[in-house]
Amino acid sequence: MQFSKIGIVGCGQMGSGIAEVAAKAGLTVIAREINDELLSKGKGRIEKSLAKAVEKGKLSAEEKSTVMGRIKFTTGIGDLCGCDLVIEAATEDIKTKLGIFIELDKVCKPEAVLASNTSSLSITELAAGTSRPGKFLGMHFFNPVPVMKLVEVVRTVATDEQVIQAAKGFAEQVGKVPVLAKDGGGFIVNRLLVPYLFDAITVYQNGLASREDIDNGMKFGCGHPMGPLELNDFIGLDTMFYIGEILFEEFKEPRFAPPPLLKRMVQAGFLGKKTGRGFYDYRK
Repeated sequence: MQFSKIGIVGCGQMGSGIAEVAAKAGLTVIAREINDELLSKGKGRIEKSLAKAVEKGKLSAEEKSTVMGRIKFTTGIGDLCGCDLVIEAATEDIKTKLGIFIELDKVCKPEAVLASNTSSLSITELAAGTSRPGKFLGMHFFNPVPVMKLVEVVRTVATDEQVIQAAKGFAEQVGKVPVLAKDGGGFIVNRLLVPYLFDAITVYQNGLASREDIDNGMKFGCGHPMGPLELNDFIGLDTMFYIGEILFEEFKEPRFAPPPLLKRMVQAGFLGKKTGRGFYDYRK
């Protein structure tokens, strides 16, 4: 089983990144959004990323044009009918994702594999909304997709072995390092990362140290490229809060419960870099 034509549902930060790396690898890509405005933003995001690669000498102008030529942008979900693999990269909401997969199951060819880029939701629950649980898995890319090397390949109890191997091969083809995980809240990375990031918020909340000293402590003491409060801002505080709620609901362990300060900041609209203010002020 090999994938040559890739469908991407959602052209936000993650979806556009996945489309870019797939097209760079020589694959045909169909990128779908729900309206022309979001589709245009996604296309612009890819063009900007490729332009930076040209500026840095990592890509020629001709190669940039070739990569863009491999991507078809559409608002019609029916245009994904001929894809071998369709990766959903929509907002992290179970109802939204289930609705997408119900539609994809109807329009995609029977042998097509469906995958979700979710970072925390149940792959098994999403697969149950389709008639092809054996051809369903998680493929969790990391942000920013063109830079980060990891992909979590997540199997359910029903996923066919050949589908897992084909997904691993696809991840390697687009320049990523796949790691295998069973379907379980947070998979590998978020299961380990979220408690660490929440602990940093609690340390700051309790006044043990300043935000700068917390971040510098982990950067210069543990060799992390980014401090935990900076990383919370980069991921998005609303995303962190939502992931924490999902993990706490599944495991009922205090280490997964979002700290009170995180909840208050989300309520205030301080969501991190994307809104200009989180633990740090990015409005300057």
